[in-house]
Amino acid sequence: MHPYWIKVSGHLGVGVTAQSEADALQLFSLAFGSAENVVGIEIIKDMNDLDQSHVIPNLGVANWFRRGIWFPQGQEHISN
Repeated sequence: MHPYWIKVSGHLGVGVTAQSEADALQLFSLAFGSAENVVGIEIIKDMNDLDQSHVIPNLGVANWFRRGIWFPQGQEHISN
C-alpha cells in the first residue's frame, strides 16, 4: 500500500492510499465518477510533501495507512 496524491484540474487534489496507481485511480472514479480531470498522480513519500496550510489541518481522523480516500474528508467510506 502506498499513499498517493492525485492532482485534479481546478481542485486542490485527492489523497488516496492504494495498492497501485491504477487502484488509486479506481478509488478516485468510485468517489468522483470520472478520472478525466486527473492531471497527475504521485506517491507521497513524506507528510511534508502535502499542503501544510490546507491539507494537513483538514485531514481530520483520516487514516492514510488504510486503503481508501483520506482527503477530502467525507470520502473515507470509499474503499471497495
